[in-house]
Amino acid sequence: MNLTDNAIKVLEKRYLVKDENGSVMEKPDAMFRRVAKAVAQADVQYTSPDELQNIEQEFYELMANLEFLPNSPTLMNAGRPLGQLSACFVLPIEDTMEGIFESIKNAALIHKSGGGTGFSFSRLRPKGASVNTTGGVASGPVSFMKVFNAATEAVKQGGTRRGANMGILRVDHPDIVDFITSKRDNADITNFNISVAVTEEFMKAVDEGRDYDLIDPHNGLPVGKQNARAVFDLMVDMSWTNGEPGIVFIDRLNKDNVTPEIGQIESTNPCGEQPLLPYEACNLGSINLSLMVKKAGNKADVDFEKLGRTVRKAVHFLDNVIDVNKYPLPEIDEMTRGTRKIGLGVMGWADLLCKLNIPYNSQKACTLAERVMGFIQEESKKASMELAEKKGVFPLFDKSIYREKGIRLRNATTTTIAPTGTLSIIAGVSSGIEPLFAISYIRNVMDNDELLEVNPLFKQIATIDGFYSEDLMRRIARKGSIKDFPEIPKSIQSVFVTSHDISPEWHVKMQAVFQKYTDNAVSKTVNLRHEATKDDVKEVFEMAYRTGCKGVTLYRDGSRDAQVLNIGGVNKANANETQKIDNSTAENSHIAPRPRPEIATGFTEKVRIGCGNLYITVNYDEHGICEVFTNTGRAGGCPSQSEATARLVSIALRSGIDAKSIVEQLKGIRCPSTIKQNGIKVLSCPDAIGRLIEKVAKIQNGKDNCDNELTAPPEDIIPRPMAKVEAVCHACVGGESGSVGLDAGKTSAACPECGLAVEHEGGCMVCRNCGFSKCG
Repeated sequence: MNLTDNAIKVLEKRYLVKDENGSVMEKPDAMFRRVAKAVAQADVQYTSPDELQNIEQEFYELMANLEFLPNSPTLMNAGRPLGQLSACFVLPIEDTMEGIFESIKNAALIHKSGGGTGFSFSRLRPKGASVNTTGGVASGPVSFMKVFNAATEAVKQGGTRRGANMGILRVDHPDIVDFITSKRDNADITNFNISVAVTEEFMKAVDEGRDYDLIDPHNGLPVGKQNARAVFDLMVDMSWTNGEPGIVFIDRLNKDNVTPEIGQIESTNPCGEQPLLPYEACNLGSINLSLMVKKAGNKADVDFEKLGRTVRKAVHFLDNVIDVNKYPLPEIDEMTRGTRKIGLGVMGWADLLCKLNIPYNSQKACTLAERVMGFIQEESKKASMELAEKKGVFPLFDKSIYREKGIRLRNATTTTIAPTGTLSIIAGVSSGIEPLFAISYIRNVMDNDELLEVNPLFKQIATIDGFYSEDLMRRIARKGSIKDFPEIPKSIQSVFVTSHDISPEWHVKMQAVFQKYTDNAVSKTVNLRHEATKDDVKEVFEMAYRTGCKGVTLYRDGSRDAQVLNIGGVNKANANETQKIDNSTAENSHIAPRPRPEIATGFTEKVRIGCGNLYITVNYDEHGICEVFTNTGRAGGCPSQSEATARLVSIALRSGIDAKSIVEQLKGIRCPSTIKQNGIKVLSCPDAIGRLIEKVAKIQNGKDNCDNELTAPPEDIIPRPMAKVEAVCHACVGGESGSVGLDAGKTSAACPECGLAVEHEGGCMVCRNCGFSKCG
C-alpha cells in the first residue's frame, strides 16, 4: 500500500483497532481486510463460497489501492462489535416536549455510535407562542437548539470526536431572525452547523424587494411579514462575519425527492450534501480521481475504463453496507433499508486537474467535471440496475418516481459529493472537489526540527524542471501560494492554484457543474479571502441560486479564528529571522506570543465542578497575567478539554489579548453538569477558568470582586511563587508540533490537537496533519 507517513499516523490515532490500554493492535492492511470481509458478507445468500471470497478480495483491493474509500464509520466499525457504518442521519423533531427530548435521546445514541445528525427545527412553534397543555409560552427553536448542543457536548463519539449536527430552519418561520443570528458569538451552539431553508417564493421576493409571509408552523397560518431583502442581507452579514448560516434551497431538494409519497425532505446531514427523509441514513464513499489517469505518450488523460470499473465495485460495496450495518434505532433500520440510498462521490479532483495540466479556475476544468461526474452518474445507475436484477429493487420502489419511469434500481439515490476530510489524508490527495489548500508548509516536530512538506506532484514537476529548492519551498510556505514567484513558470503557476488564488465565481461554477450530475447535493466551501466584502458574499449566494446549486456554504478567511498563525519557520533557533521576514511588510505582520517568564507569581483555586474537582492556576508577571494551568482531581472531569482551554488562553494572554475580553468569552459557557460553590453556580470548566482570571485581574489592580480595595487575598485562593522553569512550556509552542498557517491574506486557526493550520470544508474544519475534525 502506498500510504504516506501522515496517513499511517492518522490511521493509528483514529481508525485502527486498539486494546484496552489504547495500544494499536491492527495494521492498515488488516483494517482493510477486516472491512472487506465484513462488507462482503452481505452477498452470502446470493453467491457461492468461492465467489464470496473473490468479492472480499475485490473490496480489499479497492481500498488497499486507495482507489475508493467508504466513510469513516465503515472503516472504524465494520467487523467490530459496534458495527454502525453510516456517517449521517436525519431525525425529526415534533412540536411536543416528549417529541423534542425523544429526538435528543436518539441523537445521543447516534453520536455514541459515530454518526452525525441533521435536524429541522421548523416544526417548533415560535418563541412566545402559547402552549395549551401548560398555559405557558413556547421558548422557540433557538432555545431548544442549545439543549441539543449541550447534549452533544456530553456524548463523545467512539472515543475520538464530538458529534456533529446540522440545524435548519425555514426562512418563513417567525423566529428566523433569531436563528440567523444565533451563532453571532462563535462560542455559542458550537456543535451545530446552521443553514436557512430558503424557498423559491422567498428568493422571488428578494428579487422584487417585497415582504413575504411568516408562517406559524403549528397551524400553517400567516402571523406576520418580513422584508425579504432585509432578511437576505442579514444572512449575508452573518455569513460574512463567521461563515454561518449557510443556505439550503429547500424546494430544490424536494423537487429531486425520489420518494415524495413517503414524505418531504426537511433537513440534511451535518455538512449539507445529503438531504434525507426523517429517520433515513446514508452510506457515503469516495472514488480517488487522482488515480483514474492513463498516459498516452507524454500526455495524461482520464482513464474512463478504470473509472467505470471502480464505480461498479464501489456501488456494490456501498449497497452491501446497508445490509451488514447495525443501525442505532429500529426506525432508522426500517427507513434506510426501505430506500437503500447510497452516496458515491469523489476526492482528489484538484490533483487530477494538476496531473492533466488544467487550471482549476478554467472553463476547461468545468467541462472535464461535466464529463467525469456525468460518467460516474451514468455508471452508478447501471450498476444499481444490475444489482436490482440480482437482488431486487429497493423495498419502497413502488412509492418512488422510478416506478412510473420504468427504471428498476437497487438504490433510490447513488451519488453524493461529500467532504472527504480524513479520508483524503489517508489517500494522500486533495479533499473532495476542493482546490489545493497549500503547496507547501512547515511543521515542527518534538526534537525542535522543522519538517518541510510539499505537494508531491508539485515537487516532482519542480525537480524535473529544475527550479526546486528548499529555500523556495519555505518562501512559498510563508506566502501560501506560488503566485508571482519569478522562478516558477507562469504555466505552472496557473495550474497549481490554491483556494485563495481562485475567485468566488469559479468556486460556485465548479460546485454547480458537479451538482448537475449528482442525485443528492454537493458539499463545497466557497473560500473567500479575508478582504472579501459583504457584496462578495451576496454574489456567492445569488450565483449559487442562479446556477442550480442545492445549497451553499462559504467561509471568509480568518472570520471565525481567534488565533492567527503563519506558515514559516517556528523553531526557536529561527525565530528572530522569521520575525524579520514576517514584519518586512505590513501585509505580512503577525501577532506572536511573548516568551513565558522564567519566574511568575500566581494563585491556585480548587473549584468544585459537576464532574469532580478542578484545580486552576493563574500566573502573572510584571506585564500582567501570562498563563493558566489546570488539573483535575481523582473524580474525573474533562482533562483534555480544560487543558486545551488553558493552553489557548495562555497563548492569547501572552499575545496581548486583554484579560477582560477572554473572561467575557469564557464566563457563561455551560455544560450539562453544573454545581454551586460559595453560592455561585459554576457552569463549566471554561466558566470556572474565566472567573479565576477575573479574580486575579482585579487583585492585580488592587480590587476584589466587589471592586473594593483589597486588604487581604480572598480566602478561596492561595498565592504562591513559581519556581524557575528551565524548559519551554508546552503552551508556548503548542504541544508536540509547532503550528503553521498562511499569511499574505490567508490565515488559519490552529488545530487543537497538533497545532497545524486547519482547513475549512463543508461547514467543518479538518486538520490534514493529525486528522482532527470538528463541525459547528
